[in-house]
Amino acid sequence: MTQAETKNLEALEQLAHGHKRIMDEIRKVIVGQDDVIDELLMALFANGHCLLVGVPGLAKTLLVSSLAEMLDLKFNRIQFTPDLMPSDITGTEILEEDRTTGKRVFRFLQGPIFANVVLADEINRTPPKTQAALLQAMQERQVTAGGDTRDLDPPFFVLATQNPIEQEGTYPLPEAQLDRFMFDVQLTYPNQDEEISIVTRTTGGEAPKLDRVLHGSDIIAFQNLIRRIPASPFVVEYAVRLARATRPGNSEVATDVVEKNVTWGAGPRASQYLVLGAKVWAAMNGSVTPSCDDVRRVARPVLRHRILRNFSAEAEGISSEDIIDALLGAVPETPDGKK
Repeated sequence: MTQAETKNLEALEQLAHGHKRIMDEIRKVIVGQDDVIDELLMALFANGHCLLVGVPGLAKTLLVSSLAEMLDLKFNRIQFTPDLMPSDITGTEILEEDRTTGKRVFRFLQGPIFANVVLADEINRTPPKTQAALLQAMQERQVTAGGDTRDLDPPFFVLATQNPIEQEGTYPLPEAQLDRFMFDVQLTYPNQDEEISIVTRTTGGEAPKLDRVLHGSDIIAFQNLIRRIPASPFVVEYAVRLARATRPGNSEVATDVVEKNVTWGAGPRASQYLVLGAKVWAAMNGSVTPSCDDVRRVARPVLRHRILRNFSAEAEGISSEDIIDALLGAVPETPDGKK
């Protein structure tokens, strides 16, 4: 084994150990939601972004702020409202007078986007003009304002929340912006035992203090490591065929459920995120390379917001997850139809 391979194995062990430490620490304040936390960490280690969808009161903000605290990252929260302007996110130039020279100069005042972890709370409550202020930051990790382009400090992680119940006075995210989120993470109600534990904790004594588990430099190192993890052509081909199967009119792999219920399917970015997500999930569980099972583990959060259902599917109550489940059962691991 070469020195580089030995270092990679050690780094994989550190990532798996870091994942376990984070899970143990965050359980001090978050009850249940293990799958949600895993998906947030997968997106973070893959250098992606997350869309959190859940009804009010499920501790979305607490989860994100706790994660930032444990990872020793700068955290900013932006409350999206109908009157929010793009400059309220990116920042603006202000006119200042230099007291020594008497000259007036413009100085850029950074907006809340200049952080490591940004919580875009209720992102669909602001018009598309303001929603678009996040596009460049999410894709290029840069912000252009006042004619200058400024780099965002890594790691940079956007978590946007949406309330699936209230739709009045909201502006649905355009497909191009949805596609920039690696995962669509669904939060559900806790079960009875979990809810009893939540109520007991939150109506009792002081909140527990979280310990720092990882630092920004550790996250960046893990993100670079994920890119170096090899994925076999067999797994990559399966991820690509799974993404292509969501596209109607694709006769080579599309199934009847897609032809009947889907208007637009997932693009190539979905194939990339299926492979990246599978790499992270494998690494978090101590594996040196992803398998098709790892691809299937991340299929729902990767694909659910990239499948545009038609009117017939909506009328019949067929969800994106129903379509994904059907595809997972229909798309074989090999082109010749073998599992």
